[in-house]
Amino acid sequence: MTPNDFTATEYIVGTNPLVIRRRVKWGECDPAGVVYTVTFSEYVISAAELFYGSLFGTTPQRAKDEQGFGTPTRALDFDFRRSLRPDEEFEMTVTVAEIRSRTYVLRICARTLDGDIAFLAHLTPVCVARGERRSIDIPPAFRQALERYQGACAAEGRAAEGGPA
Repeated sequence: MTPNDFTATEYIVGTNPLVIRRRVKWGECDPAGVVYTVTFSEYVISAAELFYGSLFGTTPQRAKDEQGFGTPTRALDFDFRRSLRPDEEFEMTVTVAEIRSRTYVLRICARTLDGDIAFLAHLTPVCVARGERRSIDIPPAFRQALERYQGACAAEGRAAEGGPA
């Protein structure tokens, strides 16, 4: 075997919308080989971090530091549809469901490579001033990036459905 015979356990496979492929690791599972419930939160947070990196074109924390804000989680909900097992690969698609004044909602839809929905999640971060931990309006540059991404995903979806892009 060579290093090229191994694949990363998480990597980006598409943009607009952002799609992340991930492989379940044995350590993420209980003795019966089912992913621990808490691990799904890690999957979602990791997808959000990759989303921010893609949006800003740099590491997510550096970009947010430069703009003086953070994005702690205000809410996180799940709808589990099927279990995942060790070595199973799945893809998470990240879209922007809502943009509010201080918060926004990321929708993460995870599907097996056969297309079955494994889980749906909604992550609602709140923008806070770095160092102060008080909520602030979404910074203008970040809001514009979220709106651009949301629009690009909508256009891509219309094109994929055969409608006008």
